[in-house]
Amino acid sequence: MLKIKILLLIFISSSSFSYAQNCNCESNYQWVKKTFEENDAGYQYIIDKKGISAYQAHNDDFLKKIKNAKSDTECTQTIYDWLTFFRSGHFSIRMIEKSNQQSQPQTPTSTTNNKTETVTIDIDKFKKEIVSKKDSDIEGIWETEPYTIGIKKIGDVYKGFIIKSGAENWKPNDLKLIFSADRSKGTFYVRNKSGLEIKSIRLVGKNYLEINEFTLKRVSPAFEKEEGIETHYEAIKAQKPFLKPLNKTTLLLRIPSFNGALKKDIDSVITANKSKIESTENLIIDIRYNGGGSDNSFAKIIPYLYTNPVRNVRTQFYSTKLNNQRMLDLYENYQKYGIPEDEREYLKKAYDKLSQNLGKYVSLQDDGSTVGINKMDKISPYPKNVGIIINNGNGSTAEEFLLVARQSKKVKLFGTTTAGVLDISNMYFVNSPCNEFKLGYSLSKSFRIPDMAIDGKGIQPDYFIDQSIPDYQWIDYVNNVLNEK
Repeated sequence: MLKIKILLLIFISSSSFSYAQNCNCESNYQWVKKTFEENDAGYQYIIDKKGISAYQAHNDDFLKKIKNAKSDTECTQTIYDWLTFFRSGHFSIRMIEKSNQQSQPQTPTSTTNNKTETVTIDIDKFKKEIVSKKDSDIEGIWETEPYTIGIKKIGDVYKGFIIKSGAENWKPNDLKLIFSADRSKGTFYVRNKSGLEIKSIRLVGKNYLEINEFTLKRVSPAFEKEEGIETHYEAIKAQKPFLKPLNKTTLLLRIPSFNGALKKDIDSVITANKSKIESTENLIIDIRYNGGGSDNSFAKIIPYLYTNPVRNVRTQFYSTKLNNQRMLDLYENYQKYGIPEDEREYLKKAYDKLSQNLGKYVSLQDDGSTVGINKMDKISPYPKNVGIIINNGNGSTAEEFLLVARQSKKVKLFGTTTAGVLDISNMYFVNSPCNEFKLGYSLSKSFRIPDMAIDGKGIQPDYFIDQSIPDYQWIDYVNNVLNEK
């Protein structure tokens, strides 16, 4: 089982195979189409599901768009949109940046503030006035890296102006944002001074202001911290895993990603807090927006969740000459990919087995079983209850983690349905004939299909957290349920 997991977690890029060298948007699209049709493990599954007529109509529609594409960027986006016919993830198409190619200027998403407007205000006087405010409204001094911004209502609009900047092109009093008093419209000027339309403004508690995807934290006037909200932002903004007590009976474990590079950090957090975890009744695991990574990254968590044998439905690989090249590459360059030498011979056997079954789906398990059953010798008495917080930002390995975790009698899932990106997996990346684009497609298909498909459906929570409970209260909500409040 370990050997198979190692294979599943390594993404490899390959040079493109022979193809006509007349490279334009249409020829690149035809190359993507041909490569995907001949090699993607999920292609035929979707054709059987949606029908060849729907696919042909889709192709006819997109060929017109491809022929009208006016730039490489538009071409890339159009090909990406074409790929969404098959699924919502585990595919990609992107332009390859050339080392000798100068970056092209980006088209502003809105207006451009070339002649930076300044806000006529005495900053020192504003600081003194704002510190004595008793109301926790939008007016105040806020921070969002690398800026300190003052926001004041002037006439019938709110204006945000620079107080301190870590960006050389932004100076004190420069207009950073402006929006109407009813918060219905406005503009936020980003670092290059192009303007983004403000689509949402939300004051969260007393000390946080969300404008689009930007989060501003209040500096002045000072208000008492709201622990639940502070914990929410600590979790959502975390780049690495952490564990903290919420109360005497509950711990919070935040895991923002299962990226293989974070395995050491995840393991370290678990090890450092071993005694706490093994003596605390409730554990909340927050994996919101965790898009996946490596199965090995969550291995150290499973023993604390385990209550009974866990069934893992396995995958099968689609064998083609291009796809099998990945296995050969793993064998020949095992040191580059960090594969133990004693597993190298297995890779060669896997390549031989795939090569002998071209055009077929092949199980690489020695016993040919479609399901693996994992048993552990011990059931940890603590934690007694585990709540895992999920949302539509969870896919791939994060969903694999949930399929394992939810088999435990201790575990309940809280939140909203996940992204549904798991059944077709094991991405492989190949360059287009002229090395202009890199296509990512998938090599394997789960034996869950069709009886328990995840793609396009996602994994549903046991406790649905509806929109009447804002995201910054989710941790508190789960905490209350686990503690029966």
